[in-house]
Amino acid sequence: MKKALTMALATLFAGTVQAATWNMSAEQPDANYLTQNARQFAQEIQEATKGELEIKVQSNSTLLKRPEVKRGVQQGVVQVGEVLVAAMGNEDPLFEVDSVPFLASSFDESEKLWKATRPFLEQRLDAQGIVLLYSAPWPPQGIYTKKPIESLADLAGVRFRGYSPVTSRLASLMGATPTTVQTPEIPQAFSTGVIDAMLTSPATGVDTQAWDYVKHYYDAQAFIPLNFVIVNKRAFDRLSPESQQAVRDAAARAETRGWTDAREQTQKLTDIMAQNGMEVAPLPPKLAEELRAIGERMVGEWKAKAGEDGQKLLDAYQQQ
Repeated sequence: MKKALTMALATLFAGTVQAATWNMSAEQPDANYLTQNARQFAQEIQEATKGELEIKVQSNSTLLKRPEVKRGVQQGVVQVGEVLVAAMGNEDPLFEVDSVPFLASSFDESEKLWKATRPFLEQRLDAQGIVLLYSAPWPPQGIYTKKPIESLADLAGVRFRGYSPVTSRLASLMGATPTTVQTPEIPQAFSTGVIDAMLTSPATGVDTQAWDYVKHYYDAQAFIPLNFVIVNKRAFDRLSPESQQAVRDAAARAETRGWTDAREQTQKLTDIMAQNGMEVAPLPPKLAEELRAIGERMVGEWKAKAGEDGQKLLDAYQQQ
């Protein structure tokens, strides 16, 4: 009888999957659509797995700052992280292709570029013990300044925020002085003179209340950077096959939702800045021409760095 009881208990516990709790580092404040998307992603997973997996989303980079996220996920400091893809540009140029100016500056072009890029990044991340779950785009990038500008001459020597290797390179080619500032630090950086101008999206402009520290926004639509959400591979592999599939299904929905949200939010966010007193305008013709020339140069530089895989990626993009 004792043996039978032991076997019965063994059978019972063999069929029981221990619930898991993951911590997720999300980059942006709670009101940002990227963070809202991440929270819905987590909620859908908890519901689909019937509580087998709970993801606790911590917003506004409170767990890890942008430069720390990928390594933090890789080492298991957090199980899940959201981070700007181009932040890894120094590691491999394929991570920054979405931020090469004017290579893909519309949402349709950017989405095609991401479809061509994803397999290359999945392969690289997998080799580092990371699973790529989904991406979501920012709105197109524009220029924020305290004073009106007409050409690059007006930005000569200006302290210009860079948030990735490629944006710092862009600032240098513009004749400005690139200065790295993380998103939560932007208002203070402007108020203390650390930076005088920046290139970023209307989402960041609204999140940081740009109207408090700059007057002008130029809708450059230079490129559309992406964030992606990644998970520690060991943590993912410990899930049951059913929960793994639930995570992948929720990730696919989050990616679709993220692209839809970005398209819908771009004009709304731009309008909020105008309603708060900012002067919103297209690029002045001379500045637009000068930036296009810089974009062409940076595409050439990127191709030289990215090598054979870079050319394969561009071929896949252009064949869509």
